Amino acid sequence: MTFVLRPTTTYRAIELGLGNSLLGLLSACFALAPLILALPSGSVTDRVGERVMAFAGAVLVLASALTLATLGTSIGGLVAGTVLLGLGHLGSVIAEQTWVANRARGGRADSAFGKYTFAASLGQSVGPALLLFFGSGHAIPNTGAIFASACVAALLLLLVSLGLKRTVRLSPPPGQAEVGTRQLIRLPGLARALLTSCVVLAAVDITLVYVPALGAERGIAAGTIGVLLAIRGLASMASRIGLGALVARLGRRRLLVTFTLLAASAMALAALPLSVPLLAICLAVTGFGLGVGQPLTMSWLSDSAPAGARGKAMSLRLVGNRAGQVFLPAIAGTVAASAGAGGVLAVTSAGLVVVGMMARRLPLVPPG
Repeated sequence: MTFVLRPTTTYRAIELGLGNSLLGLLSACFALAPLILALPSGSVTDRVGERVMAFAGAVLVLASALTLATLGTSIGGLVAGTVLLGLGHLGSVIAEQTWVANRARGGRADSAFGKYTFAASLGQSVGPALLLFFGSGHAIPNTGAIFASACVAALLLLLVSLGLKRTVRLSPPPGQAEVGTRQLIRLPGLARALLTSCVVLAAVDITLVYVPALGAERGIAAGTIGVLLAIRGLASMASRIGLGALVARLGRRRLLVTFTLLAASAMALAALPLSVPLLAICLAVTGFGLGVGQPLTMSWLSDSAPAGARGKAMSLRLVGNRAGQVFLPAIAGTVAASAGAGGVLAVTSAGLVVVGMMARRLPLVPPG
């Protein structure tokens, strides 16, 4: 849902005449409210269970799709729909990640989060494919039809969330006080892991917003852009297959550093005026590299957090991610005003290089 609504919102904004500088601010609207509410949402999930939070997230996603379908002809409607989507995404992912974290520990965590993020990548590939069906031969797709289809898909999401199995709330061991946010932040290496996750997710976000803008600048049809985004998502899926075995052989830190720098190199090349086939290769390599960062930081936090605090740990990671999604796209919008969408990809590549080098000093084993 997220990966079809966000590119479509970009196209609708272009239809309304918004410039590249405002696209970054629209992207930031997706993350602003979740940035404030992520930590409280994690604590609530630890108390009430994952299914309640998943259902609340699905309701908000449905509200977002309806808002974009009915009010998306104005800037205010686009902003409201984007904010609701950010809140719905927050509730959904906190519920999902906490559910996985409470069931997979130690060596199982990498494999479990690899499978979970594989499913997310499947959505990243299927979602943009709607662009192909609703405007393959045009620079701007039929945004109204896509928003209407998203309303139907959101109803399905609502039903699926009700099928999530309830879990028993995990409490700290007897004699151990409930873990607070400050204690989590003080875990060795956690700040570096959070910063890496933040920039990697922001890079994914920026490709969603600025690859369509790049296509519009270069006259690439919307259907082709949908295929390119789907390729990026499929490549992320490929990098997550058998992730547990790769971690067992090479280690989390080495994989995280290598794949982040690989993504940075490919994204820098994508900023150049390439042919569509070469751009597809660059986005495939970018997706492959970025696909590893999220599950590795999730499993690292899952192994670090004690019982009864895993929802809070996942929400702390989301706070960092949302901070990146608020500030980095806003910076990207400023860059785009003068350097275009290609300049945004180049600056994002530089950020990936920085966090990739920082990740070299992460602890080999989580401190949990």
